[in-house]
Amino acid sequence: MALKALIFDVDGTLANTERDGHLLAFNLAFKELNLDWHWNNELYHKLLDIAGGKLRIKHYIKNYHSDFECDNIDIFAKNTHALKTKIYVDLVGAGKIPLRTGVARLLDEARTAGLRLAIATTTTEANVTALIANTLGRDALDWFEVIGAGDCVAKLKPAGDIYTYVLQKMQLNSFECLAFEDSNNGIKSATEAGIKCVISVNEYTNSHNFDGAIVVLNNLGEPNQPFTLIAGADCQPNYVNVDYLKRLYAKYC
Repeated sequence: MALKALIFDVDGTLANTERDGHLLAFNLAFKELNLDWHWNNELYHKLLDIAGGKLRIKHYIKNYHSDFECDNIDIFAKNTHALKTKIYVDLVGAGKIPLRTGVARLLDEARTAGLRLAIATTTTEANVTALIANTLGRDALDWFEVIGAGDCVAKLKPAGDIYTYVLQKMQLNSFECLAFEDSNNGIKSATEAGIKCVISVNEYTNSHNFDGAIVVLNNLGEPNQPFTLIAGADCQPNYVNVDYLKRLYAKYC
């Protein structure tokens, strides 16, 4: 049994897109629509419990603006989210959202080692494409054998559907992969699909429950910038590279 593939979540895992991109884009969309809504960091932290931007908008209206009126709430949420996505893509294109520590290096090392790569996310494919193209270059889109985005499946995370979708497309068994996530919804999704999970937390998720993760880190680290081990095995080196992952895989998978 050998490790064959790495499957990555996007928002909060590859980049701090929630804080630096999506939150800002939501507020800019509200402003463009002449809505007197503003999501601050504290509120957005709570709203992130709802997976998927359209569902998040509807949840916000129901729980914070129940007096809001429109002809069709589903169409309103869809159109507002489409505007927000356009704004987000523009922000990414302007270079406003860098990758998290260690991400670019690990992707490059994994490719060199012959590991297969994929994406499993609840965000739209347009958001994924924009982030990868504007941080790693458009050619890097070909690094990922499958880009499983939110619209590919009926049930979003924490359901395991998106990971099952990716596994089926890659014709892999769950025990041949490792997933990379940052949230409780993410680890639930990967676990439901039978995939062991590496967690790198961020400011929105550092208090989440990550029972079942093989390791929980503050980031993936670099040779000159070690990660902080929050929970799990104390393997060497103190940054996530292919050798580190193979040690984890041998121990837990």
